[in-house]
Amino acid sequence: MQIDTTIEAQGRSRRIRGSYDPRFAPVLDAFIENYRTEEEIGSATSVVVEGQTVVDLWGGSRDAAFTRDWERDTIVCMMSVAKGISGIAFNILIDRGLVDPDAPVARYWPEFAQNGKEGVLVRHVLDHTAGLPVVLEPLWKGAIFDCDAIVAALEKQAPLWPPGTTAAYHIHTQGNLLGEIVRRVTGMRYRDFIAQELVRPLGLDYRIGGLTEADFDRRAELVPTVEGTLFARKDSEPDSLLAKGFQQHPDEPIGVTLNSIGWRQAEIASANGHGTARSVAAIYGAIANGGTLGNVRIMSQQTIANMLTEQHNQTEKMQNRPYHQGLGVLLNTPVSVWMGPNPHAFGHHGFGGSIGMGDPDAKLGFSYACNKMHALPDNGPRARRIIEAVYGVLGEQP
Repeated sequence: MQIDTTIEAQGRSRRIRGSYDPRFAPVLDAFIENYRTEEEIGSATSVVVEGQTVVDLWGGSRDAAFTRDWERDTIVCMMSVAKGISGIAFNILIDRGLVDPDAPVARYWPEFAQNGKEGVLVRHVLDHTAGLPVVLEPLWKGAIFDCDAIVAALEKQAPLWPPGTTAAYHIHTQGNLLGEIVRRVTGMRYRDFIAQELVRPLGLDYRIGGLTEADFDRRAELVPTVEGTLFARKDSEPDSLLAKGFQQHPDEPIGVTLNSIGWRQAEIASANGHGTARSVAAIYGAIANGGTLGNVRIMSQQTIANMLTEQHNQTEKMQNRPYHQGLGVLLNTPVSVWMGPNPHAFGHHGFGGSIGMGDPDAKLGFSYACNKMHALPDNGPRARRIIEAVYGVLGEQP
């Protein structure tokens, strides 16, 4: 069914559009309820089951001033949702036998074997135990936008603890490290590899940075919440590991940075992926469907099984959150990132509330994307409400 309706929510008119299988009407209800009871400005959600899109909704506003409707082709930065997409793409290399997760990173990147990093394995980068969660070299403010400068600093840096022993969320650096392995193996930059081997074959709309001026016109403005979030902690706790993770950001309000041309165009494969909810849901739908979507196979079922095998369940040191960690993706960890009732669900949330996830048992791909970023440490009530509605339809009680 097609929908194009206007609702009244919190004193404003909100236009809701899209399509849905009538069976999934409760998902539409949950999507609309977010506008009535939560801090929603604009958002989109998509559900793929057994390779078929059964929900594709978008609504609200692209900007905090409520002057531009969220359109079908609106893209938004989903923050660390990018880690899951990047991790899936990296597993394509593993699937092709071009990278061995049990090999030292230095096999592919010889200069990496400096200052005690000879024992860092590829899997340590994929599961956040490489000991390189921050860049310690004093770089300039704004160096976050220079991927090559970050890579050069990490190449020389010593790990903060013995590799493979301690989890610390590599908040920005995971993408830099994986990206350099990709470049050494394929000759391609990470964002180009993701586009060529994952996004384009599926006909999707998602990219790591690299936005054009045309993309600027359809991009949703991010509206971050600062008080009570990591953005506030990085300033109030300047000696913390978290603060060190933001040392290369520009010296300006985070809302300015996240909406800057630099953020839109740089290669920050752990954080600045822009796209539509339907594209993220389709990627997870393919993996949850045995690695295929339509006539396109992304990777083998054995590689998927390996990717979804738990590597550890530690309380990581960056934000002191427990994570069931897979090989490049997170596994369902209700206290930190709730992905429904199935413990086999996997994916990655993004700071502020966006999420992409899959469920191999239900053959489900799901995504929720928003521009108003919340102040919660988990993926929050907006995504949860919609995920609960999805599982309610599928017959599993959330």
